[in-house]
Amino acid sequence: MTAHDAGNHAVPDLSSPTVRTQRPGLALTLIAISTSLSMSVWFSASFVVPELSTVWHLSAGGSSLLTIAVQVGFVVGAVGAAVTGLADAVPARALICVGAIGAAFANLGLLWAGGLTAALPLRLLTGVFLAAVYPPALKEVSTWFRQGRGTALGVMIGALTLGSALPHLVGSFGGIRWEGVIIATTLMTAGGGALILLLRDEGPYPFPRRRFSLQASLASLRNKHVALANIGYMGHMWELYAMWAWVGTFIASMPAIAVLPHADTTASALSFVCIGVGALGCFVGGRLSDRYGRPQSALICLICSGSAAVALSLVGTSSLLLVLALCIFWGFWVIADSAQFSAVITEHADPVYVGGAVSIQLALGYLTTTLSLWLVPVLVQRWSWPLAIGVLAIGPLIGATAMAVLTFAPTTRNHAQKS
Repeated sequence: MTAHDAGNHAVPDLSSPTVRTQRPGLALTLIAISTSLSMSVWFSASFVVPELSTVWHLSAGGSSLLTIAVQVGFVVGAVGAAVTGLADAVPARALICVGAIGAAFANLGLLWAGGLTAALPLRLLTGVFLAAVYPPALKEVSTWFRQGRGTALGVMIGALTLGSALPHLVGSFGGIRWEGVIIATTLMTAGGGALILLLRDEGPYPFPRRRFSLQASLASLRNKHVALANIGYMGHMWELYAMWAWVGTFIASMPAIAVLPHADTTASALSFVCIGVGALGCFVGGRLSDRYGRPQSALICLICSGSAAVALSLVGTSSLLLVLALCIFWGFWVIADSAQFSAVITEHADPVYVGGAVSIQLALGYLTTTLSLWLVPVLVQRWSWPLAIGVLAIGPLIGATAMAVLTFAPTTRNHAQKS
């Protein structure tokens, strides 16, 4: 979850009609709603895995690949846009619109896939198109805010959270086949692409345009602060997408849920709450970041989310109310730190290398998710849910260690004092 060049501040062009007529709050609202709707296709296939497993005869590994393919496609699309210069050459709102419409069509293609072989390229293509939605949206928001940027980016991450939870909301109405979920998320994504066209232009703090340099990006990894931020981000991503992808299946597997008359719809509604509450967590994380500093905020969030994963692994499925309370707490904190890792890079990397450094962080984080997304169902199938959830706590432990080191680094303290 990153914002390209989010730390560079250009002097606003006061003659711009956008600066005079469009308000930052309205721009943030339009971008956030558009992003939330557009990202609904991210987990559309993962949500209907129980039905697809029967229809397409999927194994546990095959089910994981439906989400992993999106992650890989996202990395390919994001890095590709940076390498080609597309992210800077094309206005963000145009990229978002094209990306959302493309992702909608790729998602709709699942209706005719007929099996995993045809579905995987479509999910990969979905990720590629979504890479034209989310990073440009974060960058666009950053052009509208100088003060309070952490909070604004937190709102954007919250939009991603709600968008990722939308398939669960659709399923909570009950009586909807997997085809209905695919159609509903397709329409929402296309609507998000159309909505962004109401945004007139970029904000009053545009970023300087630079060509992507892979060599410069890799050189940024020698910066201690960049390296620690990347480690923290990878730890965060190890936990985040696995939690989002599988918390619904975990809740549905609980004996107290399975015996209910409408178990599937109940599990969907509860999953939407557990994931959707992260939107509020993002706002809180952004406020903490603006007030206390990026590493400090991320450290708090990682400790809270990691503790929730450990507690869930110890509780197991014995108490429904306790499990739900922990899942909601987990969902609140698991995403609250997401915007802060890229903010650390934009504030400490060499300004010449910021764009490339953020692209490398994005690639490292989303590649990390492919491992945990694959691992969780395998561990559940061979051992148990408590073990699988406990393994996810490894990410926050590593990430929190990196953020603790970064918190006490002299330059970080100096930066926090200047802020």
